[in-house]
Amino acid sequence: MASAIYDVSSLLNKMTSTDKDFRYMATNDLMSELQKDTVTLDDDGEKKVVKMILKLLEDNNGEVQNLAVKCLGPLVSKVKEYQVETIVDTLWTNMLSDNEQLRDISSFGLKTVIGELSAGVCKKITARLTSAIAKQEDVSVQQKALDIMANMLLRQGGLLVNFHPSILSCLLPQLTSPRLPVQKRAITALGHLAVSCGKSVFVDLIEHLLSELGRTQNIATTRTYIQCMAAISRQAGHRIGEYLEKIIPLVVKFCKANDDELREYCILAFESFVTKCPKEVYPHIPTVIELCLLYLTYDPNYNYDEDEDDNAMDTEQNDEAYRGSDEEYSDDDDVSWKVRRAAAKCLDGVVSTRHEMLHDFYRSVSPALISRFKEREENVKADVFHAYISLLTQTGKAQKWMGDAPQGDTPLTLLQSQVPMIVNALQKQLKEKGVKTRSCCFNVLTELVKVLPGAVVQHIQVLIPGIVFSLKDKQSSSCNLKMDALACLHGILRYEPASAFHPHISHICKELVPHVVACVGEPYHKIPSEALLVTQQLVIVIRPLDSQCGGSEGFDPSPYIQSLFSCTIKRLRAADIHQEVNERAITCMGQIICNLGDHFATDLPGTLNIFLERLKQDMTRLTTVKALELVASSPLNIDLRPILREAFPILASFLHKERTLKLSTLQALDMLLKKCGSSVMPAMIDAVLAELPPLISENDMNVSQNVLIFLSTLVQTHPSSLAKLSRGNGNILNQLTSLVRSPLLQGAALDAMKDFYRALVCSNTAGLAFKDLMKMLTGPVYQNSAAPLAHKQAYSTIAKCVAALTRACPHELPVVVGQFIKDVKNSRSTEPIRLLTLSSLGEVGHHMDLSGHPEVKTVIIDAFSSPSEEVKLTASNALGLIAVGNLPEYLPFILSEISSQPKRQYLLLHSLRGTIDSASVPHLKPYVESVSSLLLKCCECQDERTRAVVSQCLGKLTLIDPEVVLPKLKGYLLSGSTSTRSSVLYAVKFTISDKPQPIDHVLKNCIGDFLKTLEDPDPSVQRVALLTLTSAAQNKPSLIRELLDSVLPHVYNETKVRKELIREIQVGPYRHYDDNGMDLRKAAFDCLATLLESCQDKLDIFTFLNHIEVGLKDVNNDIKGLTFSMLTRLSSLYPSTVAQRLDKLVEPLQAICTTKQKEGATKQDADKVDQLKRGAMQTVVALLSIPEAKNHPLMSQFQARIQSNRELEAIFDSVQRENSASSSMDTS
Repeated sequence: MASAIYDVSSLLNKMTSTDKDFRYMATNDLMSELQKDTVTLDDDGEKKVVKMILKLLEDNNGEVQNLAVKCLGPLVSKVKEYQVETIVDTLWTNMLSDNEQLRDISSFGLKTVIGELSAGVCKKITARLTSAIAKQEDVSVQQKALDIMANMLLRQGGLLVNFHPSILSCLLPQLTSPRLPVQKRAITALGHLAVSCGKSVFVDLIEHLLSELGRTQNIATTRTYIQCMAAISRQAGHRIGEYLEKIIPLVVKFCKANDDELREYCILAFESFVTKCPKEVYPHIPTVIELCLLYLTYDPNYNYDEDEDDNAMDTEQNDEAYRGSDEEYSDDDDVSWKVRRAAAKCLDGVVSTRHEMLHDFYRSVSPALISRFKEREENVKADVFHAYISLLTQTGKAQKWMGDAPQGDTPLTLLQSQVPMIVNALQKQLKEKGVKTRSCCFNVLTELVKVLPGAVVQHIQVLIPGIVFSLKDKQSSSCNLKMDALACLHGILRYEPASAFHPHISHICKELVPHVVACVGEPYHKIPSEALLVTQQLVIVIRPLDSQCGGSEGFDPSPYIQSLFSCTIKRLRAADIHQEVNERAITCMGQIICNLGDHFATDLPGTLNIFLERLKQDMTRLTTVKALELVASSPLNIDLRPILREAFPILASFLHKERTLKLSTLQALDMLLKKCGSSVMPAMIDAVLAELPPLISENDMNVSQNVLIFLSTLVQTHPSSLAKLSRGNGNILNQLTSLVRSPLLQGAALDAMKDFYRALVCSNTAGLAFKDLMKMLTGPVYQNSAAPLAHKQAYSTIAKCVAALTRACPHELPVVVGQFIKDVKNSRSTEPIRLLTLSSLGEVGHHMDLSGHPEVKTVIIDAFSSPSEEVKLTASNALGLIAVGNLPEYLPFILSEISSQPKRQYLLLHSLRGTIDSASVPHLKPYVESVSSLLLKCCECQDERTRAVVSQCLGKLTLIDPEVVLPKLKGYLLSGSTSTRSSVLYAVKFTISDKPQPIDHVLKNCIGDFLKTLEDPDPSVQRVALLTLTSAAQNKPSLIRELLDSVLPHVYNETKVRKELIREIQVGPYRHYDDNGMDLRKAAFDCLATLLESCQDKLDIFTFLNHIEVGLKDVNNDIKGLTFSMLTRLSSLYPSTVAQRLDKLVEPLQAICTTKQKEGATKQDADKVDQLKRGAMQTVVALLSIPEAKNHPLMSQFQARIQSNRELEAIFDSVQRENSASSSMDTS
């Protein structure tokens, strides 16, 4: 600390130097010192530093003055309050001086320190500011005071509640000031005041504006009041909403006045209402759209040529309404472009906030915007294009919500019908001189092909001249334009099958290839980078690999192929180019060789040698590995022998590098083996095999899977190398055997393992015959039969591999099955052996008919009586799988046993479920009637586990034959049994998946009948109905979208605590309350969370927020957690709407965050409370991201409370750090 004081003292001495550079450097160093947390000043030091900084504000050097102002911010947080008062007093006095430069620098200083001032100092300076504003003696001082007041209200508005009435009183008269700068500053200050002021002040403000608007006859004053309304709406839209019914009719009236500036302000006010008050403005949206469409064409000083756009006849008629005589208007005074720009921006706001009106937009707004692509003012035209891009973006988002909806009159089909009109309008604009216009055109096209892939293929010949015009532009400002043109071209070529371009291929190549080639050679690295992406797509279009290595008939691509190759090889050879260009050149060349390699027989070896060099460089090796895989996969059978001998050891060395490189290398090696196996020498294989053992691990199943795929290929191409799999320290086969016992070996990795064993047993390699591999797989179980495997899943995995071996060697089936039956029957067999043999019987029987072994049935049924639950369940699974191998033999047997053996019903139903899951639909369909009838009789079983299995079986059968099963399920909804109704609903839930199913159209027509059970008198049935609705919303929203209006009220109703479901239990002197409705409420909130993600356009967010408020006050922590996540999501989706409810949201969040631990609470209970506080704090951080929230009075008070509480501040800081870290990761 003493050292710090000494440093500051020495800097103060230097600040008195006559040399301005010394003063500048010393001030800069002081600022750095003040920004350090470790620096503290004593009273004398504070006084000296404050005095010196204030003195430097009057320095004759401007740079020193600016640095002194910057020092004020950190300084006021280091010194005591009386020193802060000294600073503020001095700055205020200087601001009133006659020295204009000192005035300016002092006003900047006051703005700088405002954010750090205490409440006392703020109040003191507020009184001075209101006085200076009201006196109007000096306009310069008044303007600066208004700036400072606006800044203070923005940053410290919540601390000045007592001053808000006086501030309002001094600001309102300034709206009628004759000076425009004063008016504008007063409007800004009133906007910030509206955010933090109390209810009475806000009402006074709005009522004053409404009364003045209602009686004023002065156009200039009306403009000011309209601007003020718009500013309040932008800053505090959550508060002005309730007054829109009075405001909007006035704005509509003034919008029709004969004053262009007033029209502009009115339309901008509409834009702020639309974006900030979405619910309240909804009834007025048609009026707003009508006015915007009217003024979008308002151009009285210009006569558009009607022949220029055949689709603009209607809008031209609107132009006629505004055309006056040439004497009345002047180009110099024409501000009508501002009106048109405001209309375009307002339409942009409407389109961006009203997702549910997309159909209407495509019928009215879209044609109008397209017709205005011809706009003469470039700035207006840019806003028109931006509005149309917003429409396309919203269409893309809506398509995600309605992705599985049936086709018809959807936004996409309407857009498709307008594509010719869009292209016709854009192709004319693409020839304009304005760079901004052409760039906007490319942005529209790029978004169009994203939303509607293939939309412009039929129009490509019309668009090519415009694209070429921009690609050959020689202006210095055209770099970004070229990049936009190339990105657009890349999107067009990428989002459509190559064959679609073949009718136009000759024209595409003739017109585009020379200019794309020229762009590849451009010096600015971003242009060749984009051009290489286009080149790659052009290669695919010229000769797609799925066309038997041929292109379009009658088209000779040779001239273009050579130029594409030449420009790419030039970039590939350059060693000093930008990294991105280097990588894309490698990828592009890989595509060229893959698709066109037979055209470069002489150039191929040299090109491959460049690849080899890039393979040795750290920066390009990953890209080169991927390019080599692409080349190797070519159906042209490219000769890679020139580089194989040297490349293989390099590739092998990559297998102990970073994960991404490992995966790409394994895939490349596999492809090289498949296509160049005869050229791969044993020594090359040995180098790879030496690196494989460490990669075979459950720690990374994706890598292990790729190793297995490589080994399966190796078995087929190099069987002579198989003997080396069991040699050396890292025995590969031993590693694989260990991996088989891992519980993580599932899915694609397990399939790869089975393929490997199948290939291995078929290779007829000595020491790796069927018996050897069986012993290798089952040996660990038989040799240590007393010790069970670490994971139960391992028995099933081993059994699947045993079945793969048996299927590959069908002649071994009798021996294998006989041995397994013998082991199951053997009384000395341990539980692990029984688990393995039963699992193996099931897996073998799944794929091979075991009806020739009649003992199988007896063995399985006897196992149902085992004392071990694991053995019984394994036998049940085995019976279900065995039945798949011969349904006529085993399925009737299972059904008979279900009917006659009630004690074994659960296990037999479990078997039946396995059969239904695994059997093919054609084989199972004849049995649906009998099986479903039996299952429906089991719905009334008292065992909940049994009913769950019955529901799953019925759900699967419904997918197989909905015409048979669905009517039965609907009939059982009328059952008097609660268990039956619940089981039927569960069955419907199991029919809903995230993939298209034949049942979808049938289910959509009747799912409403099943959801009527939301009104069922039994809470357990209601809960299942909610789970079914949640499943539909999550997996297939189109099933329930049209039903939400009738269904949502029931869902909302179940978010409330139902007192009739709460039971009071007396335990001695204590009372315990058992809430039987808690699970129902959880299901309701879970359903709401799902609907928010999948059907948000169907939700009334204000009503939705009402129930979020209810959830925040629920006693259940899980429900609170769901509301936290929903509220966080809503804060980003609908910030303005959430801002309107802050009054009701902050209070419960504050109560949760300030919850105290109970005395004697267990660690588990303490952790739950901490977790709940953290969740609430994450929600608070999300709310603070809303601009209006920061100055909200309750939120400001809550923030102050957080900062005054160490525990809460620590949680708050931790959450903020986590959010920053996750944001940076998302960005990267």
